[in-house]
Amino acid sequence: MNKVAIIGVGHTKFGKLEDKNLLDLLCDASLQAIENSNTNDKDFDAVYVSCMLAETLNHMTGIASALVDRIGLIPAAADHIKNGPASGGSAIKNAFYAITSGLCDMVLVAGAEKMTHITTPGSITSAIATITHHNAERIHGISLPSLGGLLTRSYMEKYNVPKEWITSIAVKNHKNGMNNPNAHFQKEITLEKALNSPIIADPLRLYDTCPVSDGGAAMVLCSAEMAKRFCDTPILITGVGQATDTHIVYEREDLTVLKALQICSKQAYNMAKKTPIDIDVAELHDAFTILEVVESEDIGFFKKGEGAKAAFDGITQIGGKIPINPSGGLKARGHPLGATGIAQVIELVWQLQNEAGKRQVQNAQTGITCNFGGFGNNIVSILVERM
Repeated sequence: MNKVAIIGVGHTKFGKLEDKNLLDLLCDASLQAIENSNTNDKDFDAVYVSCMLAETLNHMTGIASALVDRIGLIPAAADHIKNGPASGGSAIKNAFYAITSGLCDMVLVAGAEKMTHITTPGSITSAIATITHHNAERIHGISLPSLGGLLTRSYMEKYNVPKEWITSIAVKNHKNGMNNPNAHFQKEITLEKALNSPIIADPLRLYDTCPVSDGGAAMVLCSAEMAKRFCDTPILITGVGQATDTHIVYEREDLTVLKALQICSKQAYNMAKKTPIDIDVAELHDAFTILEVVESEDIGFFKKGEGAKAAFDGITQIGGKIPINPSGGLKARGHPLGATGIAQVIELVWQLQNEAGKRQVQNAQTGITCNFGGFGNNIVSILVERM
């Protein structure tokens, strides 16, 4: 199999971007990535575009074809990839296998979401809730925040964890976001402020949840054999994993265990011939603070029940034993659904290239992501390392 390298990345600002539509965001990120990769329009075999809610929020269905046409990549193959909030990770996975198989030599992966123009109360929450099980969950009013609250309460009771340990993650990620020029939020918060913010889904409060964001992210992938022709510091994708769990959350044996993450991260570790102890930095899917906790355990960094205390003790801060979400994570960088999984990998590329500025993790050689689809029922992990 061919080895796969990332040779260029592009990342728009995340936040409320009133002057940009969905296609603008895809184009901006893609053109940045192409320029960064020193490639041209004749080099690309395929384009994979990740976006969860283009039809619902933007009344667009042919976004992959539209992007290829707008930025002049015809006749490259074009596909729209949808896996809920894990669409970006799935798009990278598809590009990875297209190159490893020899089907393609060079692929553009781009993802975006345009969300903040929807002002009807509850519309975004309702649209995202369509990824839950229709008959068992959605028709009863289940939303992703309500599942986040359920997981938080279950975890706190099972492992006797105080809420401040979990909420301390929001403080950490806001601090990291201060040093990320692309972040939706670039302001620090105190633990007291976070603990006293409005309730969203008890015991989750406002600062335990990620914002609704606009934004785009893109990257150029090619075979490692040709990477040095375009980039002095290519980053290898050496491990990829994807796994599923029960669609209905209450059918799981243990609500506090993300079995799909345990499986897909093991796939990525095995492919890369790495273990959790080899990882220097991670980007985890903290749509809610509790998810960073549980993911940090099920991806192999901590034993079950110990992730919240580790975060509270500073182990996951920049400069700690295993820095998590130096970008600010979904909590502060933002969460434009289709762009998130790509943005996670881009942060790792910058970290491994020593290009992360004030949020740089020293001597970072390897990194891993968790891109969380559904409510843990379809998860993608990507492992990267320096070439």
